[in-house]
Amino acid sequence: MKKEELKNLDSEYILHSYGRVNAAPEKGKGAVCYEESGKKYIDFTSGIGVNALGYCPDNWVEAVKEQLDKIQHVSNYYLSENAAVLAKMLSENSGMSRAFFCNSGAEANECAIKIARAAALKNGKGFNIITLVNSFHGRTLTTLAATGQDVFHQKFLPLTEGFLYAEAGDIEALKTLIDENTAAVMLECVQGEGGVLPMEEDYLKAVRKLCDENNISMVVDEVQTGIGRTGKFFSYQWAGIIPDVVTCAKGLGGGLPIGCCLVSEKHKDIFAPGDNGSTFGANPVVCAGAREIVKTVSDEKFLGEVLKKGEYIKKSLSDCEEVEFIRGKGMMIGIKLKNKPAKEVLGKCIEEGLLILTAKDLVRFLPPLNISYSEIDEGIKIFRKVIEA
Repeated sequence: MKKEELKNLDSEYILHSYGRVNAAPEKGKGAVCYEESGKKYIDFTSGIGVNALGYCPDNWVEAVKEQLDKIQHVSNYYLSENAAVLAKMLSENSGMSRAFFCNSGAEANECAIKIARAAALKNGKGFNIITLVNSFHGRTLTTLAATGQDVFHQKFLPLTEGFLYAEAGDIEALKTLIDENTAAVMLECVQGEGGVLPMEEDYLKAVRKLCDENNISMVVDEVQTGIGRTGKFFSYQWAGIIPDVVTCAKGLGGGLPIGCCLVSEKHKDIFAPGDNGSTFGANPVVCAGAREIVKTVSDEKFLGEVLKKGEYIKKSLSDCEEVEFIRGKGMMIGIKLKNKPAKEVLGKCIEEGLLILTAKDLVRFLPPLNISYSEIDEGIKIFRKVIEA
């Protein structure tokens, strides 16, 4: 279908909940995709961190196709090998004990909130959950309430009650909010939608200590930061801590929908049958592909390359006059420009054949973790051309 015809069809029949940009990728391999017209793009977005190994990685495609030839779906009343093996792989790579599978990051965060509140009830605590200002945890009514950005709240009030917000990185501000009604602290180690803002490792350690002292849960949202994105399998591992609850999604599925909520030994028996569920959660096809993603990304040499490539991208832009600063971790990079608006740069990059993202007023890069250095160079060349024009 021609792009203009597709634009008209999309505009007429799909709710206008997304700010579409002028790109229509039809096929791709690795970090490169193409429109129907043949126009080529270097992709520095990974589908907002979803295509961890780029477009159509061979091992992932093979695993998904093989499972499709066997059985495409089974109810969660039945046993599923792919789900059980994937849960074991995730537990081993996280230091956690058990997993609940669903379909998205928002669902995984909903599960985490339920776990935190169930644990608090068991411990005689209240139901309040403290999150951070500038955080983002999803678009359901409850995960919107958990999100510490008013801009996402206004059209959908009233939201789920029981959420308080502390300034990110300020341990004293967090302390003042904790009382007998507190169930948990929930945070991102790097705020993604909030502007690619990393939390200091000492802050994360202090949060862990504070949660222990007050017998409340520490919940870490790894939906964007997890599955190797920061150069560790999970970003909290940089601080050497173990949370009580961890959520992940995006890169785990490699392009198919999956979310996962992992719990520590302390919370492994918090749910009884019927306390939570997901019709499509732990789908065997999705889990088959996710096993291949985890197998690849959990390799230490692979994670080392993620770090090297992230530093390579930063160094490639370090002498650029238009760049005010670069921040982030691994292959999760935010770039503040001095004069050019990020959204305007995004549009011009698309015209030139580069897909990028924004996060507040920053340009954001989330390239495939296995992007080649030559593809990085090609993308950086386009980016520099746009911002230096």
